[in-house]
Amino acid sequence: MAHFAELNENKKVINVIKVHNSVLLKADNTEDESKGIEFLNSIYGHNNWKQTSINTWMGEHKLGGTPFRKNYAGYWYDWNEDIQGFIPPKLHNSWVLNENKGIYEAPISMPEGKHCVWDEENGEWSQCEDIPTE
Repeated sequence: MAHFAELNENKKVINVIKVHNSVLLKADNTEDESKGIEFLNSIYGHNNWKQTSINTWMGEHKLGGTPFRKNYAGYWYDWNEDIQGFIPPKLHNSWVLNENKGIYEAPISMPEGKHCVWDEENGEWSQCEDIPTE
């Protein structure tokens, strides 16, 4: 199945719909996103759709294939035209977009081997605990 994200006027994902792969096939038997958009337009009456891959997360394809649009589109993710990817909501104002992964990250790395909570007011990781090794 192919998956398509429905975008609102602010390019936020408001729905994800499955479409049978056969809908996307061109005469030469290759898939074409525009065929899926055309199909969805015939049902829903608009072209606010982008194809997404359930196998892509943080810029990597979990089955070893080619990553597609940074992340599988989730509800209220943003479509970012500049990096051609779906971006999850920004959790903290200080976090910055990693364009390769398509996610927002803290301005400093979490201490290795620890699980912490981001303290936005102080701009640091706090309440850190060791990650169990067993």
